[in-house]
Amino acid sequence: MKIYITDGGEIAFYTAVFYAYSDNESLITSNENVQLSFDSVIVRVLPEKDKWERVIKKLLTCDKFCAKDINLILRSNDSLKEQIAFEYIKLTIKKGACVKNMLALPEVLEAVRVIDAVKSEIHRFTGFLRFMETENGIFYAPYSPDNDVTDLLTPHFISRFSRQKFVIHDVARKYAVVYNGKDWISGEVGDAQIYLSQYELAFENLWKKYYSAVNIESRKHEKQMKGYMPVRYWKFLTEKQKIDK
Repeated sequence: MKIYITDGGEIAFYTAVFYAYSDNESLITSNENVQLSFDSVIVRVLPEKDKWERVIKKLLTCDKFCAKDINLILRSNDSLKEQIAFEYIKLTIKKGACVKNMLALPEVLEAVRVIDAVKSEIHRFTGFLRFMETENGIFYAPYSPDNDVTDLLTPHFISRFSRQKFVIHDVARKYAVVYNGKDWISGEVGDAQIYLSQYELAFENLWKKYYSAVNIESRKHEKQMKGYMPVRYWKFLTEKQKIDK
């Protein structure tokens, strides 16, 4: 078996697809610690823009939405995301048409499962993402999503805060989007040292006190709460932090 190892980027992935497509048995991954079989042959793939363009062009002749679906799959935290995307691409090219509704096929079922998980997280964070006002008036939202969705969330918040400068910071991936009230850029960032405005500190403490007051101890519904607001998101929710005395 040939194992094609990429740098995790989309161009490198499509380059690997170009070379692996004609293999009888192959695996594409960005996981450097992939488990090897006795007969494994490692192929390290560098991004080649012309190969990326050729695969994309072929996909567009089969399904004009396929590349967007593949992009969502590659954003997933699923350890097999590249292989799931590869199998979906092979099936799409084989059929020469959109295969997304062919849910009886395992390649489609796996792809749709991953796509839906990414879309669901994007939808959740339109409500769960919390902004804090810094001392220089910029809104700052740290969070740690399961999937790489920061730039996909950005258009939603630009439409909400069209004139407000803000930063959305994926602290786990050390990646951020910065919006200046007109344009936005994204890129890798280090650890951030954020100083909140006095208004923000007072408002946060007031909100925590309100939450504590309405959250009646004898009527807690932890199971229901976790259903609406998964525990993994609590770290960045103001109301789940301690009240300042």
